[in-house]
Amino acid sequence: MSRVTPFFRPLLAGSLLIALAGCGSNFGFPGVYRINVEQGNVVTEEMVEQLRPGLNRRQVRYIMGTPLIEDAFHENRWDYRYLLRNGNESLSETQLTLWFEGDELARVEGTDAPNWDEPQLDDEDPDKPSDS
Repeated sequence: MSRVTPFFRPLLAGSLLIALAGCGSNFGFPGVYRINVEQGNVVTEEMVEQLRPGLNRRQVRYIMGTPLIEDAFHENRWDYRYLLRNGNESLSETQLTLWFEGDELARVEGTDAPNWDEPQLDDEDPDKPSDS
């Protein structure tokens, strides 16, 4: 038996343990609490309802806040993304894209985008006769 053999097994076991520890984030330990992590822009329904075609960039920034992504290559596009994660699990994800023509808001895309094609209803009762 050589002098190297007694050190080989502990060295191999230690190397395997270090390799396994490096992959530890994928396994997750039972009983370990993982916090919810929010990333991006929180966009509420009230914010989206205030958007109208023709608003300038300053007005949109006042309503929606600074966009998460302001692409230098697509200066007429602003992206508002939101992601809620718990560890490796994605709990919620939304994306709202605003398109400008010049300095004015032209259209909004995404799951929560307003539908500007439909006529806007007033708060009044449609069956109520007008005062005119």
